[in-house]
Amino acid sequence: MKGLLKFITCGSVDDGKSTLIGHILYDSKLLYADQEKALELDSKVGSREGKIDYSLLLDGLMAEREQGITIDVAYRYFTTDNRSFIVADTPGHEEYTRNMAVGASFADLAVILVDAKQGVLIQTKRHARICALMGIKHFVFAVNKMDLVGYSEKRFNEINAQIAELTKELSLADVVVIPVSATEGDNVTTKSENIPWYKGQALLPYLEQVDVDDTEEEKGFYMPVQRVCRPNHEFRGFQGQIEAGSVSVGDEIITLPTKEHVHVKSIHVGDKEAQSASIGQPVTIQLDREVDVSRGSVLAAGADLKLATEITATILWMDDDVLTNNKNFFVKLGTKLIPGVVTEIVNTIDVNTGEEKPATLLNKNEIAVCKISLADVIVVDEFNLHKTMGELILIDRVTNMTSACGVVREVNEAASDVKEVDAAFRAELNNQKPVVVEAVLSDKINVDFLKKVEKELLLDSKHVYLYVPAEGEDYTNVVTHLVNAGIVVILALSKAADIKIDGAEVLAGWESEVDVTTVDVAEFIKKNA
Repeated sequence: MKGLLKFITCGSVDDGKSTLIGHILYDSKLLYADQEKALELDSKVGSREGKIDYSLLLDGLMAEREQGITIDVAYRYFTTDNRSFIVADTPGHEEYTRNMAVGASFADLAVILVDAKQGVLIQTKRHARICALMGIKHFVFAVNKMDLVGYSEKRFNEINAQIAELTKELSLADVVVIPVSATEGDNVTTKSENIPWYKGQALLPYLEQVDVDDTEEEKGFYMPVQRVCRPNHEFRGFQGQIEAGSVSVGDEIITLPTKEHVHVKSIHVGDKEAQSASIGQPVTIQLDREVDVSRGSVLAAGADLKLATEITATILWMDDDVLTNNKNFFVKLGTKLIPGVVTEIVNTIDVNTGEEKPATLLNKNEIAVCKISLADVIVVDEFNLHKTMGELILIDRVTNMTSACGVVREVNEAASDVKEVDAAFRAELNNQKPVVVEAVLSDKINVDFLKKVEKELLLDSKHVYLYVPAEGEDYTNVVTHLVNAGIVVILALSKAADIKIDGAEVLAGWESEVDVTTVDVAEFIKKNA
């Protein structure tokens, strides 16, 4: 029996993804009797005039059934005589692209459905591009609903030409195109008599025999450390999954990013000692001496992993809010979670044409190349060299939601020194620049008013401090220290003053230019900070 195949079904909305997988499960007799009976009963109140609606096996949410669409990712495990499978049935709607990306991140192969009547659509291209971005190398384009075009070989060839263009554009290595009808079962589990001109395999037999093992092994051995295990004072082990290569007791390895050379004292797989371990195994490795290693570190040998604080990545933006330059995130790469800043959106990538266009902001579901600056040195590499050390997610620091996923395409090894902690660095981490807002007190702009402005900014995640010095107080040193901490200072004075603070812009005389409402003043400060 072939090894486990993890695959994803994707494509544009209503291309028949759920129906296809449902038909595979039904035809392969992989349902319990009560499931089969429930499917037949549910189908009688569905949209297929009493005929079996195979999509109901996958679309479990009430909203999915009511609308006839997939919203969440549905995972199914099934086994045939020849292979075991895990399939992720993903939504086709653009609104749920982030759900589709989650499914793509786990898969070895993508089954992309194309409606025979509509051909290759923009969402089809988007999904293919995201699958390629996530490192999927094996693709099956299932040209579905062939029954609706009279099983036309001419129409299939037209769509095949569109897929060939997409394959060339995305440099897809392993592509197979199969004509199917998910509702009627043509070429789903067995060859169809309705499509005699197609000489290849049906979909399920192809999936049962396709080889998805990587022929190109990653260089060397490396294991990102997930946890430090210390059950007693005599044992200190480092736990994680081996991502490439193998390791044996006595081997010399290097700890990254500290670059300490050590030897392997013992290896534990589960609760048993072993002399060696290899790729894919979760292990505990004990070293021959104490070293500075914690979660996020990497144990390696001969992998030539890189150390840097600046990278260039291709990302899929999944947040409802737009991405702009100098936005602050937590960056999750390997087992490391570290503050970082998107310093520059280099260009967006047009989903339809692949054209790279200069950009200063990024909208939901767009793909772009960005430069990212990190708060400290991390272990990293290009995605095509070491997959685990080259894939990342960006996490919003306020909501803790995943805002983007992506892969590293360039590593700036020149930026491998720890950044000097100064006012600019602190402000960068705060996602702002240090400014001093001189506010001359009046009937309208009083301390209570400025407190409301401060609250508006704090609620918008700005690091701000309202400073009201006493009459005659020398406030220059205090303001300088606040600026060095990367903080926006609202300085309330009884009269205008000629203030100069090193390393910070002073905003003075703005009162006549801004409408005197707390919201407008807060917006003015945000634009300048």
